[in-house]
Amino acid sequence: MSSGKKPRSYPDTPDGRYFVVRGRLWRKSDPSLDEETRIRLVKELMAARRAVRQAKSDRVALAQARARVDEAKIALGERGKVWWDDGEPDLNRHLVKNTAYAAWFSRLAGEDRANGE
Repeated sequence: MSSGKKPRSYPDTPDGRYFVVRGRLWRKSDPSLDEETRIRLVKELMAARRAVRQAKSDRVALAQARARVDEAKIALGERGKVWWDDGEPDLNRHLVKNTAYAAWFSRLAGEDRANGE
């Protein structure tokens, strides 16, 4: 059942490589993935995240679940080797204010800026 609230939309960088949450860049999925593959990998990622929550104090299960999360994120292009080929570095998890995106982010207005902070 829906709460009636519109889901929060985080700003995407102009090049489409990252979105910004709480002032930090997060790498987006590889846009070259076909829809069927992307959906399958997102389902696997969600299942792996549930397994992390359910593992609680079982160290072995927790390590296995975290490895599944990592594998899914790598397959989606959110971790590991970057999916672009222009030589630009990976700025995943960097503070936007410390990157070349700082000027762009400072120019964002209203709700877009608030959602990224």
